[in-house]
Amino acid sequence: MTMTLEQISEKMKDIDFAMLATHTSGGAIAARPMSNNREVDYGGQAWFFTDDSALMVSDIDADPHVTLSYQGKSGLLGMRPFFLAVEGRALLVRDKTRFAEHWTKGLERWWPQGIDTPGIVLIQVVGERAHYWDGEDQGEVSLPAASASLA
Repeated sequence: MTMTLEQISEKMKDIDFAMLATHTSGGAIAARPMSNNREVDYGGQAWFFTDDSALMVSDIDADPHVTLSYQGKSGLLGMRPFFLAVEGRALLVRDKTRFAEHWTKGLERWWPQGIDTPGIVLIQVVGERAHYWDGEDQGEVSLPAASASLA
């Protein structure tokens, strides 16, 4: 059975972390965990806060092509595991209005001054396609956000 974007979004609601993979200046692939704070209503775009000094920021500046990898609940109480890889493009957003739209409680742990923290940046990942594996089923979904403009 082919999953829809709505079904994928529903499975993502319990996933707190994604691995964000970028291309480094030396050509390697670097991945790091990024929290979505379980604030997921996925429609093809994902948003993550970071510091402007993070290496991934310079990676994205040089090459905006990224991959997000997610792992959902796996095999507990008869549940099938869920894995998702989203290929897309990242944009670095430095607009406080956008910060406020995506700010969630708990982020002040890393940014005590909230959206006024110097050097804070928001990463917007616009997915182009998603490949999923749901225990026995697998498939690929083209994402509508791919035709949307960034930011």
